[in-house]
Amino acid sequence: MNAKRVFYTFAIAVISAVTGVYVFSHINNSEPKIITIKEEVPAVGHFTSSTAQSSLPDLTVAAENSVHAVVHVKTKSRGKDYYSGNPFYDFFFGPGGGNRPQPQPVMGAGSGVILTTDGYIVTNNHVIDNADEIEVTLNDKRTFEATLVGADPTSDIAVIKIEGNDLPFIPYGDSDNLKIGEWVLAVGNPFNLTSTVTAGIVSAKARSINIIANRNQTLGVESFIQTDAAVNPGNSGGALVNQRGELVGINTAIASRTGSFSGYSFAVPVSIAKKVVADLMEFGEVQRGLLGVSILEVSNVTDELADELGVTIDKIEGVFIGSVAPDGGAEEAGLKAGDIILSVNGENVNSVPELQERVSLHRPGEKVNLIVLRDGKQKPFVVTLRNIRGTTGIISSSNFDETLGAEVEAVSSDNLRRLGIRYGIQVVEVGNGSLHQSGVKEGYIITKVNSVAIKSVEDFKSAIANADEGLFLTGIYPNGRVVYYAVNLNE
Repeated sequence: MNAKRVFYTFAIAVISAVTGVYVFSHINNSEPKIITIKEEVPAVGHFTSSTAQSSLPDLTVAAENSVHAVVHVKTKSRGKDYYSGNPFYDFFFGPGGGNRPQPQPVMGAGSGVILTTDGYIVTNNHVIDNADEIEVTLNDKRTFEATLVGADPTSDIAVIKIEGNDLPFIPYGDSDNLKIGEWVLAVGNPFNLTSTVTAGIVSAKARSINIIANRNQTLGVESFIQTDAAVNPGNSGGALVNQRGELVGINTAIASRTGSFSGYSFAVPVSIAKKVVADLMEFGEVQRGLLGVSILEVSNVTDELADELGVTIDKIEGVFIGSVAPDGGAEEAGLKAGDIILSVNGENVNSVPELQERVSLHRPGEKVNLIVLRDGKQKPFVVTLRNIRGTTGIISSSNFDETLGAEVEAVSSDNLRRLGIRYGIQVVEVGNGSLHQSGVKEGYIITKVNSVAIKSVEDFKSAIANADEGLFLTGIYPNGRVVYYAVNLNE
């Protein structure tokens, strides 16, 4: 009995062992399954290199279309003439007399943009200001002598001309439709490096940095396009183009503590430059249409001024009229101090630069439609713009200086020889400006302004533009009497 029990126990153990080995062997010989777990990638915020590349704009066509029409502008001026500082010296030796050292030439450089196939070029006024010689080098290394067509210090735009045919040019774009964040290219000649292209985005529009006002241009227009495209010395007068290669601005200034690019650059919008260029080409000077008001930002209106004018400022929008010029277009239309201009020809204006830009697009005699906030209600007004002389006509004389209220012209060679002088410009009309207040009479020949020799009308305008507070005039009347005048520009 015990033997049987042992046998059965042994048999069960053997069967169990064989079964276990069979099952283990069957499972262990099966092919393993490889499971691939797909990693989920968020749709926003993570890009592959190919995705990032495809999202960037292709600026190669814009660069290719514009680089050949941007030129290198080199200037030479005679430099500062030496002045004894003693008016008695000039009295005895005559204006320009004596054995003085010859002034050394001053070289300058900048950029320009070809606008027409026959060689009209736009640049900055400060690039060619006071230049005696202007040389233009094209992208293909050809060099031309350029002549000055006209310059406008109030917008820092000038037009020069070279004699050429079938020249490459950049077509005008639309700066009004530029969007914040839109890609643009700056094309120019920084540090005398020709054909340089940099890229950036539009950082702001209608920006004022007061660089024109600081040059004593009381009628200056600043409504810059601000970008972060790298612009350096030598880029002035170069092109700011959009992705289609169209001209949207003229690079003019940088914000810098070192003199080189450090973040932002500023360009005159083509909406302003195009009108200035057209005026200079047609009339030789800009035809500025004026509203006849003094303006300031609504946010800058003090409580005292608001109380004085009896107005209430509810919203920070529009442009505030501080005063209205007598007998001007605004007064004639019925505008009053304390009114707030909300729009010009349907375009909203919420800053002084925006209003200046809208008005600067028009000539004297043209009408602009304004929407004005008065007593809490919006009212329409139609203003006929006037020129600096208070009329609605086109100013044809390029020799009338608005700052001094006088007209000047070149002196004939016969008069120069008769008076024993080498250069000068003559005052032919004196209005009610600063020259009249200083006692200057018609016929006076100006030979120097602040010790700088005046050999042309452009020299005279440049000297005024570069003056800080006043002018010291050296000159002679047709009867041979040498006279000096001090002119206060702040009166």
